[in-house]
Amino acid sequence: MTDDRLTVTLMRLSKFVIFSVLALGLTISSFVHAQTLATAERQKIEALIKYVGDLKDTKFIRNGSSYEVSTAVQFLRGKWESNDAQVKTARDFIDKVASFSGTSGKPYMIRFKDSKEIPSREFLAAELQKIEAAPIERRASGS
Repeated sequence: MTDDRLTVTLMRLSKFVIFSVLALGLTISSFVHAQTLATAERQKIEALIKYVGDLKDTKFIRNGSSYEVSTAVQFLRGKWESNDAQVKTARDFIDKVASFSGTSGKPYMIRFKDSKEIPSREFLAAELQKIEAAPIERRASGS
């Protein structure tokens, strides 16, 4: 091989290596971002479940039956695990797991001490809004 051909071959190889490294870097960056997003969504779901578990003097109504919040937490975790492939976001968790019975189609309800009831979808969506707004408020206040 002549020096000119060797130089051209090395230049092409160098361009290929640089392109490959850049492509790999972008791929890894996208993967890390996707993992971070999944982790953030998982944390939101965990926060929603914890919120339900921390409710005082409240009942979880499923298919007409009243349950303690500790039972509701176990149920929501189990249903989440069973539907894990369909739940990519906290909104998915609310819409696909924590809002209605897959068996009867009836909505889940949250019953407070004063007997007021609210659909769990509405209740959890309001809490999710607070969770998602919290980091913005902390940044704005300088905390």
